[in-house]
Amino acid sequence: MSELETVKIPDIGDVDDVEVIEVLVAVGDTVRLEDSLVTVESDKASMEIPSPAEGTVTSLLVKTGDRVSEGSDILVLDVAAASPADTARSPTEPGAADAHDNPDAEPASPAKQAVTDARDSAGAVDRQHGSATRASADNAVASQQDRESADEHHDLVVLGAGPGGYTAAFRAADLGLKVLLIERYAQLGGVCLNVGCIPSKALLHTAAIIQETRDMAAHGVSFGDPQIDIDKLRSFKEGVIGRLTGGLAGLAKQRKVSVAHGYARFQGSHRIAIDNPDSDDQEHPPTRLVSFDKAIIATGSSSIRIPGFPYEDQRLMDSTGALELGDIPDRLLVIGGGIIGLEMGCVYAGLGARVTVVELSEGLMPGCDRDLVRPLEKRLRSSFENIFTASKVTGMDSHEAGLQVSFEGGKAPANDTFDRVLLAVGRKPNGDAIDADKAGVDVDERGFITVDSQQRTNIGHIYAIGDVVGQPMLAHKATHEAKVAAENAAGHKRYFDAKTIPSVAYTDPEVAWMGLTETAAREQGVSFEKAAFPWAASGRSLSMGRSEGVTRILFDPESKRLLGAGMVGPNAGELIAEAVLALEMGADIEDIALTVHPHPTLSETLNFAAEVAEGTVTDIYIPERKARR
Repeated sequence: MSELETVKIPDIGDVDDVEVIEVLVAVGDTVRLEDSLVTVESDKASMEIPSPAEGTVTSLLVKTGDRVSEGSDILVLDVAAASPADTARSPTEPGAADAHDNPDAEPASPAKQAVTDARDSAGAVDRQHGSATRASADNAVASQQDRESADEHHDLVVLGAGPGGYTAAFRAADLGLKVLLIERYAQLGGVCLNVGCIPSKALLHTAAIIQETRDMAAHGVSFGDPQIDIDKLRSFKEGVIGRLTGGLAGLAKQRKVSVAHGYARFQGSHRIAIDNPDSDDQEHPPTRLVSFDKAIIATGSSSIRIPGFPYEDQRLMDSTGALELGDIPDRLLVIGGGIIGLEMGCVYAGLGARVTVVELSEGLMPGCDRDLVRPLEKRLRSSFENIFTASKVTGMDSHEAGLQVSFEGGKAPANDTFDRVLLAVGRKPNGDAIDADKAGVDVDERGFITVDSQQRTNIGHIYAIGDVVGQPMLAHKATHEAKVAAENAAGHKRYFDAKTIPSVAYTDPEVAWMGLTETAAREQGVSFEKAAFPWAASGRSLSMGRSEGVTRILFDPESKRLLGAGMVGPNAGELIAEAVLALEMGADIEDIALTVHPHPTLSETLNFAAEVAEGTVTDIYIPERKARR
């Protein structure tokens, strides 16, 4: 026999009207006591409304987008469908409180208790606006049982201390949350600062200086061959890393962000274990159990491995191994002609190695338009020993003389021997390395975690950012996602809605692009017009002895709004930001063309490209375009 109960919105604190942003159950679902039914959101916080009883959902009385307040009907439950032993007791019955609560305490209904727990969470202070806001007004807070079973409790835990992770932790701390930042490495900064972006740029700068001294011979200034002290160069790189990671440790201390080192794995939706077998800290044992109200997953990515290669041979390196700079090999093979592979190829070629690159695709740097890649490839062919495209490595064997590699396709030889091999065929997300499933977080077969525009996973109080949520795997994307996640975790309403994420290859020359690429426009059937300005007509570029560059823009034929931009040449990575800002602000080509740029600079090549689009350029002659004003 049915026993129907209408579930209503409980007391939700100091807000009168909230929006239903997600309905978490469907008709026919069986729910347990305190299972989340709907998620509602105010301008201060979001909260999940728990079920006050067990039963089966017979009808839904709200939908996404509805506005509700205390006492509004949510749904109807058939509570008779639950077994009598499991049915929620009345708040006035003995034993209504959880088994782990004080049996002498006055019991409260589950819904009321959930809201009471939420109210007890610390209020966060939005320093930007100077107003107090509740840090976590939903029932997605650690239960008393989670807290009692853990060694410590935090409002927010952040898994991973790379650019995304430490940004999220610091922002959340600024908003008043008690934060624990977890990092597997001995130093903060993750892959980017320790074994990625920063050390590679330090070595690329060194390689570029060496190449510039060689190029100066054409200007009448000759230098002797460089004398490379590999230990001192390594020390310079480590010094750069040390200054940045040390600075992060200081920032964490200033913000009172707790830091834990070790491997973190979820044990539940509100509990995590941190394993650090090397720990000799009595205060923090080898395994720490932490309960939390909110979590942000920022675990990044790791290098992809090709099965069957002799990874036990240290002469086979990934990017981390290459950046250790153990020695300068006579011959280096780079497997993968993407950004990482080409950057490391430039480093080692600059230091004197003979570099060969093999790339499976038809051209280098897949994803970038060919007209931007061509000037780079032309220069690399003069500094690298070989570049084989449309080719692949089919085998590799260790020998005393080196690593013998077998090739297939393109113009690659059948086999060749190298002193070292760098494997740089991409990166895979680390979403499957933290037992996220134990928290209920969905991780796909590739290791990616799906999030919404607020960086929320399918579990409302757990967020994810950076490489683990999808392409592009770039630190500057992660840092912006981090602030969105942190601010939502602190009860604000924020969304990640960037119109474009710029990409930069710090090769020589550099390549940078943003927005719509020409390849993507053609594939998607998007109408566009293109305009380009050659750096051979740039006084600044010629004064540097570099004429191979180009700046190119795509724009809408009707509105003339900027759709995308790319450039190749020295310091292109420093120039792309203006194009990103123009796209974000909805600028058209006239806005760029009429913006006065300093002369002579490389930055004015974007201005000249816009003038080419308008037909007003005077620095080069474009006979087919007519002036429009």
